[in-house]
Amino acid sequence: MKSENRSDLFRVNLPPVGGLVALIIAAAVVLLVVCMPVGAQTAAKSATPETAGGNVEKGKQLYTSAGCYECHGRVGQGSRFSGPRLGPPPISLGGFTDYIRQPKGQMPPYTNKVLSDAELADMYAFLKSIPHPPPAKSIPLLN
Repeated sequence: MKSENRSDLFRVNLPPVGGLVALIIAAAVVLLVVCMPVGAQTAAKSATPETAGGNVEKGKQLYTSAGCYECHGRVGQGSRFSGPRLGPPPISLGGFTDYIRQPKGQMPPYTNKVLSDAELADMYAFLKSIPHPPPAKSIPLLN
């Protein structure tokens, strides 16, 4: 047997790295599109009132101590390689709480034993306090 033939035995055809990254990004976008309406629908059924006030500073501390920043970034900006963008929240407090309790995908659930509803309200207040990013058109480097 020639050495060329032996190397063919161990050759694995993998997609190019760029194609794999695009596939992962596309899967993440589909997952977000599918999961976000579920959170919005459950918000209407949630017992957590939208008007529940939260402490922004406590929320920031909880966001860090619970490890949320590890996937979603220090200010909820998210990443295409880890957790999605969280701040400012596009969903209601009820939808946010429901999703934290029963998430989809790889995120672990945070039960009431781990984070109380009051603590989630604080975390939501922190995420809501984060300013929206400027529009891309207002950033000269991007135009």
